[in-house]
Amino acid sequence: MNKIIFFDIDGTIVTETSPSVIPESTVSAIRKTRENGNLTFINTGRTAFNVSKRIKEIGFDGYLCGCGTYIEYAGEVLLYSTRSRRLSAQTRDIIRRCNAIPLYERRDTAFFDLESRTCDECERFRQSFDKKGVDVTQSIDVEKFNFDKFVIWTDDDTDINRLMDFLNNHFSVIDRGNGFFEIVPKEFSKATAIEMMLNELAIPYENAFAIGDSTNDLPMLKAVPNSIGMGAADAIKNDVSFVTKNIEDNGIEFALKHFKLI
Repeated sequence: MNKIIFFDIDGTIVTETSPSVIPESTVSAIRKTRENGNLTFINTGRTAFNVSKRIKEIGFDGYLCGCGTYIEYAGEVLLYSTRSRRLSAQTRDIIRRCNAIPLYERRDTAFFDLESRTCDECERFRQSFDKKGVDVTQSIDVEKFNFDKFVIWTDDDTDINRLMDFLNNHFSVIDRGNGFFEIVPKEFSKATAIEMMLNELAIPYENAFAIGDSTNDLPMLKAVPNSIGMGAADAIKNDVSFVTKNIEDNGIEFALKHFKLI
């Protein structure tokens, strides 16, 4: 039976350098494994609008986005879950009171808090989205505001204990390090997305592979028996069954060859 492979984007398919690069060996390896009859899926924390054209042009069978809150297969949306306006407003207000810096994500757009302070990393995202044509001036102080998931930056000026008390009641909090957190609804993760696809396609657990590089990939990597960490992924090396080479050293191609997927 053919295999199914789940790929993270940032740090796995695309380098995190500026400008970011997708190695040609990565593109050819993914296309080759599909030619061999294997299924390939993006499994990312990015929401759907933020999966770029150059990623899609590589060719994938489906997209699992927003840490499992959006699932698309063969051009059909199988699942989409977003937060209520009420919870979204409550979350916005507590983040403001606790002085954190948010970036709210939805499948069709992203929102910045125009009333909040900012930081260099948040501004990098704002400028990047602005270049892509996203309206980065959208107000979150409107009744229709809601999000699927979000990230926050924190520092010594953040009331982190009060904020985490609220967040942990409603969300799963992924510590990405250096005061940066990814916030996902409790009932969703990269792992729940994999489980749904394996059930949907009736693919045995032992035929599933996942490739990632960071702590937000751990649910995905622990959800499959064949887990692959990228070469520079020091934070997850002890949690995977195989560590491949760095992206720039043809890491994706090396991993797929190792598992005889190409």
